[in-house]
Amino acid sequence: MSKFHLRSPDRLLACGALVIGLMHGAPGAAQQSYPTKTITVIVPAAPGGPTETVARVLLPAMGKALNGQLVVENLGGAGGTIGAGRAARAAGDGYTLYLYHIGHATFPALYRKLAFDPIADFEPVGRIVDAPMSVVGKRTLGPDNFNDLVSWVKASGKNASMANAGIGSASNLCGLLLSQMFQTEVTPIPYKGTGPAMNDLLGGQVDFMCDQTSNTAGHVRAGKIKIFAVTTRSRVPTLPNVPTLEELGLKNFELSAWHALWAAKGTPKPIVEQLSKALQVAINDATVVQRFNDLATAPIRNEDATPGALQAWLKAEIDRWGPIIRATGQFAD
Repeated sequence: MSKFHLRSPDRLLACGALVIGLMHGAPGAAQQSYPTKTITVIVPAAPGGPTETVARVLLPAMGKALNGQLVVENLGGAGGTIGAGRAARAAGDGYTLYLYHIGHATFPALYRKLAFDPIADFEPVGRIVDAPMSVVGKRTLGPDNFNDLVSWVKASGKNASMANAGIGSASNLCGLLLSQMFQTEVTPIPYKGTGPAMNDLLGGQVDFMCDQTSNTAGHVRAGKIKIFAVTTRSRVPTLPNVPTLEELGLKNFELSAWHALWAAKGTPKPIVEQLSKALQVAINDATVVQRFNDLATAPIRNEDATPGALQAWLKAEIDRWGPIIRATGQFAD
């Protein structure tokens, strides 16, 4: 005879409670096993640029910490808004992440019509690295120091070409600030990322640009381009002979292309926290630290690689750069 009496009300209630309990526990179990498939990380820039470099340095170590795989998907164009928009519309299941830099904070000031909210439509994971910017020129450019570059730009005017990675990029923001300082109109040459912009600088098709040290340091050391200054208040340890713009008399000219990681809106908090912890493990990985040092930059502190810290930082950066960008009168439709 069966030991189970299905007609017993008590046993029926017990079985029902068990089923309901298992159903309610299913989401938690799914989160605990995360990730169960490949995680796509959207980089809203063309291949070969500094943002992709940051991603490719970071993601193997982060994947190891998660016991999973993270792959880069390049979606360049429209100053990063194409990739950002795709990330904003992605399912909030933890399998679509978004890695970008200071350009994410410039979107509201640069675009009159934006299809997403840079704060509300993303789940912050944490900051990754602060990359100094550097003013560099083609190898055959006449000036050999920054003061001579300023004189040359003023004399050349529109004949001087300055590359950038497109409206909203860190190189574009740096270029706007430099143009204000030059007090003359140069010819901007926008690209779909600093990868192709750097290729043309190396080839001598453009005169100069402002770009992240993670994209310029190797070419500088190889003697393929000239470097005139860095945009940090202190000299970059791995480029000790390069002066800062502040040293050269440009007070309060401080700009770093910070990079950060976001998840799609609606990603469960336990998964976001798991991603943030994996990020903190990755930025302390010895290989990651060394590779960032080789790129003349360094990972940020663990306390900045958290969702709360990134959200507060982003709001402050939007407030900081909005008035500066609007004062230039540059907008993108």
